[in-house]
Amino acid sequence: MEGPGAAAPGNVSLHNFSARLWEQPVHFHVMRLTDSLFLWVGATPHLRNLSVAMCTRYDPIPVSTALLGDLSDTTSTGLAQRLARKTSKQVFVSYNLPNTDSSFTLLVENRIKEEMEAFPEKF
Repeated sequence: MEGPGAAAPGNVSLHNFSARLWEQPVHFHVMRLTDSLFLWVGATPHLRNLSVAMCTRYDPIPVSTALLGDLSDTTSTGLAQRLARKTSKQVFVSYNLPNTDSSFTLLVENRIKEEMEAFPEKF
């Protein structure tokens, strides 16, 4: 039986958190569905990029694709792949920050991992 705060089958669980990274406010919005996860990351309310990734039994690397936005920006796709591998779920990621520097993206990803460790029932 699932503990309190966990979504019942068929329900959507929402979780929001924020961080200040390199003096920039970054907001995170997580929607946990039955077998998938939607993560939005941004500083302003825009949906510019959207990617999806999921694990398969045929390859240890999750399959992924960009659904919306600039196909040459692989930040959303890479993050979706890493989260799909970690959660074993289908993961949708919308990364909407102007800074796609790998050091900054690593800070963003580490903040997500911290939140996943603190609140595993939300992911």
